[in-house]
Amino acid sequence: MDLKSQRRMASEIMKTGVNRVWVDPSESAKISEAITKQDVRLLISNGLLRALPVQGVSSARSKIIKEQKKKGRQKGPGSRKGTKNTRTPKKETWMKAIRAIRKELKSLRDSEKITIKEYRRLYTWATAGRIKDKAYLKLQIKKLREKMNYAKRKILITF
Repeated sequence: MDLKSQRRMASEIMKTGVNRVWVDPSESAKISEAITKQDVRLLISNGLLRALPVQGVSSARSKIIKEQKKKGRQKGPGSRKGTKNTRTPKKETWMKAIRAIRKELKSLRDSEKITIKEYRRLYTWATAGRIKDKAYLKLQIKKLREKMNYAKRKILITF
């Protein structure tokens, strides 16, 4: 039996979608006789038609994945969406690097391994992005010293 019109009327009365209207399968003959909305209201009050509960989205799978990620799982290349810069922004990477370099520079200055003049020059280089990490900083200090020694020797030779 076609109960399309009865379902439609019931959905309008109960203010739900047509698919959420439950029809008693044993009483389908009685339901098909209902023509007016008043007849359908009577069927609803008798319990032959009723609205099914709203179906939500289960969060069970997402909870399991969250627990796994907490353990460090599911973070491989197949799970990643976006570039490495989206996962850790460029600014964060920069901040981490520059803080390490500046901390190293400060400790070198405080322990008097570099002069204040050298410190200022290296600090500005770091800010400009010329020094990328601590290893490169040490290399630059070495080069700077060699350059200064060469300049001193040159001055001594000219006099």
